[in-house]
Amino acid sequence: MSTTSLPTPERAAELRTALLAAGFTADGLLDLLGAPAYAALARSETVPALRATRSGGDGPLPSLVRLFLLQEPVAYAHAAAALPVEAALADGWLRRDEAAGGEDAVRATVDVRPYGGPDGEDWFIVSDLGCAVGGAGGIGSREEGVVLGVGGASTTLAGITVRNPVGSALDLGTGSGIQALHAAQHSTRVTATDVNPRALEFTRLTLALSGAPEAELLTGSLFEPVGGATYDLIVSNPPFVISPGARLTYRDGGMGGDDLCRTLVKEAGAHLNPGGYAQFLGNWQHVEGEDWHDRVRSWVPRGCDAWIVQRDVQDVTQYAELWLRDAGDHRTDPAEYARRYEDWLDEFEARKTKAVGFGWITLRRTDGAEPSIVVEEWPHSVEQPLGEAVLAHFARQDYLREHDDASLLEGRFVLAAEVVQEQVGAPGAEDPEHVVLRQNRGMRRATKVDTVGAGFAGVCDGSLSAGRILDAIAQLMQEDPVVLRDRTPEAIRMLVEQGFLEPVAGQGQ
Repeated sequence: MSTTSLPTPERAAELRTALLAAGFTADGLLDLLGAPAYAALARSETVPALRATRSGGDGPLPSLVRLFLLQEPVAYAHAAAALPVEAALADGWLRRDEAAGGEDAVRATVDVRPYGGPDGEDWFIVSDLGCAVGGAGGIGSREEGVVLGVGGASTTLAGITVRNPVGSALDLGTGSGIQALHAAQHSTRVTATDVNPRALEFTRLTLALSGAPEAELLTGSLFEPVGGATYDLIVSNPPFVISPGARLTYRDGGMGGDDLCRTLVKEAGAHLNPGGYAQFLGNWQHVEGEDWHDRVRSWVPRGCDAWIVQRDVQDVTQYAELWLRDAGDHRTDPAEYARRYEDWLDEFEARKTKAVGFGWITLRRTDGAEPSIVVEEWPHSVEQPLGEAVLAHFARQDYLREHDDASLLEGRFVLAAEVVQEQVGAPGAEDPEHVVLRQNRGMRRATKVDTVGAGFAGVCDGSLSAGRILDAIAQLMQEDPVVLRDRTPEAIRMLVEQGFLEPVAGQGQ
């Protein structure tokens, strides 16, 4: 584990003021670097950004980019024009590098990445040098205690998290503090935990440099640090990688198979306040002879509704190669790489694992008698942020749970915003082979419907009950209205559950 001492946050506000004054923000980076170089940074590629800073000269913003994002030495005079350099040296944000280029120069000790908040806030994520981005890009670090910064998993979790104002929030496995930073904007009290003490120090720096309130920081694994405490919101981007052993703290949970994710989900219910949400990213095994839906459904704790979405699935070879690259093992001796690859495949063979799924898990504590547990696969593009879509999903589950078929037909519905209808069939054919309803917002779902379903959805404007609409359709199609009323509620439930139809308050014929 790295033993490098970290900066102190006491004068972070002074440093923050200087960074903002220099335009060292997400928007400022985009303006300086241009879209291609800015996007390359997200892939851990620094050459385009370095070229852009050279053409930008030695002004404050190019100097800060070279210091904190590209790990380049900067002349003392140029650094002093951008920030209070002596204070940054004293507090450990910078160190002297007099040998660089034969002149007095300074280097950054940590990675500081501008990060735009959901409402335009200018935040900064502090992490280990060269570790602003992890995951598929590959950080190439093999240090056990390395702390990553912003990555795709971090932003995905932030985007799907429910953002209701709450009294208490828990960020379990906080890393560099990205989820804690988001939670601090709508939570009275934030607790952040991590098994790695260095991660908690990075979280402290991230919060301080972003101008956010301090959080309660606790060391330990899973829920052990918080005892019996309960929360209104729990979020976690845990070390979910299914690996042979626990090499890297930031990704390997140290439990066999998907046991860490299972344990996290099963224990979360006891730490949620009534009505509270727990939201996680996770991996789960696809085991020979077992339905993965049943596997993850069994994790849901009693007294909780759940919405589990599998976003991707990889066979065991793809999965092993992804995480071998992540640790930089593909750059090692070929024989060592082959040995490690064999270790991964041995692990999967022993557990009869044929593939690994990745996705989102959301729990809501209801203590209701009939829990709603939805487990589905949706690998297609979505529109982030999805926090409001998560709330809407559970509100629809409440509605469906409370309405039997008879009361469903008495209800009134409206077609959700930006739903379009597509007809698919041979050119020139009189009737389409099938009709597809497609959402252009949120989950961006698409579903096939029959003629009745398409006609029903098309006239739902909230003015007529579902039953009256079906009676009118039956008359037009010369069908028995009783038969149509009997067979259609299942289709209505599907359209409501998937968000194509929204219930309107009130009943009536």
